[in-house]
Amino acid sequence: MLLLFGLLSVALVLNARRPRHVWWTILVRWPASWVARELTPLLVVGGLLLTALLAALGALDEPTGIVGAVLVLASATVGIAWTLTARGARVSVAGQVAELDLDDEDTTHRVPRREIALPLLMLRARDVRHVRGVPYTDDDERPRRLDVYLPREDPAPGVRRPAIVQVHGGGWVLGSRKEQGIPLLNHLARCGWVGFNIDYRLSPFATWPDHVVDVKRAIAWVREHADEYGVDPDFVAITGGSAGGHLSALAALTPNDPLLQPGFEDADTTVQAAVPFYGVYDFVDEERTSLPLLHPWVLEPLVLKRRLARDPDAFRAASPRHRMTADAPPMLVVHGDADSLIPVVQARTFVEELRAVSRAPVAYVELAGGEHAFDVIPSWRTAPVVETIERFLRTIHARRDAGGDRHAVEGDVAEALTE
Repeated sequence: MLLLFGLLSVALVLNARRPRHVWWTILVRWPASWVARELTPLLVVGGLLLTALLAALGALDEPTGIVGAVLVLASATVGIAWTLTARGARVSVAGQVAELDLDDEDTTHRVPRREIALPLLMLRARDVRHVRGVPYTDDDERPRRLDVYLPREDPAPGVRRPAIVQVHGGGWVLGSRKEQGIPLLNHLARCGWVGFNIDYRLSPFATWPDHVVDVKRAIAWVREHADEYGVDPDFVAITGGSAGGHLSALAALTPNDPLLQPGFEDADTTVQAAVPFYGVYDFVDEERTSLPLLHPWVLEPLVLKRRLARDPDAFRAASPRHRMTADAPPMLVVHGDADSLIPVVQARTFVEELRAVSRAPVAYVELAGGEHAFDVIPSWRTAPVVETIERFLRTIHARRDAGGDRHAVEGDVAEALTE
C-alpha cells in the first residue's frame, strides 16, 4: 500500500514538472498537474500524515514499504520547494510591477488567510454581497445570466463605484460563472468594486463570434444598469482566464466594432482596463505555439466552424494579437510559466507586440510554477496576484477619476513602465 502511494506521489511530481504535455494525454495530465502544483500544501501534509499512519500500522516492516516511504518523502521535498516558490510569489509579483508607479501597497487589502487555508470559504464570503442569476439578454428563450459581486456596505451618497466584467474559461465549449473568477471578484468587492461574473453562449451550439458578442452585450448591459448597482459607467474593466482571457483581451481591443455587436451597434462597449489571464492570443498560430489539438479538435470544428487553411482571415480577426491599436486600454497580462495548456510564449509575444503599439501601459506578470487556471482557488500564488491586480486597476481608475485627457492620464503610468 505504501509503495503504491509512493509511486503515485512521484508520478504526480514528474507529471507536473513537464509544462508542455503530449496532446493526446492532456485531458488527464493537466488536471493532475493542477492538483500537484496548486494544492501542494494540502498534498504534502496529507501525504505525510498518511505515510505516518501506514508506518504505524506496520508498513515499514517490508522493504517495499521502506521504498514507498522514501518516495513519499522525496515527493514531499519537491512539494515543499514548490510551496516556497508559491509563497515567494508576493516578492516576485512586486518585483515585476515595481517600475509601474502603482498606488501604495500599504493601502492594499489582503486576501483573507482563512480562505487560503480553506479555499471553499470563498464561496461564502461574509463581507461580499451577491446578486445571482441576473439576466443580461432577453432575445431568446434562454437568456444569458450574470452574478453581481458588491461590497457589503452601501456607497456614500453620490459615490459611483468602478465595475469589472469577468469572463470564464473552458475552451469556448465548457465552464460557467459559478466556478471561476471568484477569488478576484471577492477581493475587488472588498476593495469597493462591483463585479459582474457572466455566462455566454458556448460551442458547439454557438458559432463564432457569438461568444464575444455576448461579452460585449454584458459590457453594454453594465453601463445601462449603472444606476441600479451604483456603478461608474465611465469606468468598466474586464478580466477573464483561458478562453475568457482571449475573449476579454479581444473585447478590450475591439471597442464599438459593429461587426461584433449586431443589434446594439450604438452601445458603448469600450473598457477602461483589461486583465487577461493565460489567454490564447493568436488563432492563426503561425509560430505553432498552441497545443496540436486546439485547431483540429476545438477551433475549427466547434468554435469558428471553418478551416484555418481556407479562411485564415476569420481566425486572424478573432485573434487579439492581430487587433492591436494605439488606442488599446491599459492592460495587465498574467500567465504561469508551468502552464500545460497554453504555453507562456503566447503571453510573452502578445505583451511585447502590444507594448510596441499601445500608448497605454502594458504590464506583465509571469508566475514561476503557475499552472493553467491557478487562480480558481485562493492560494499563496493567487493572493498576491489578485492584490496586485487591484492596485493596478485602482491606480488607473484614480488617475482617470482625477480628470484629464485619456492618454495624458494613462501616460503617468506608462512613463514608469520599461520594456
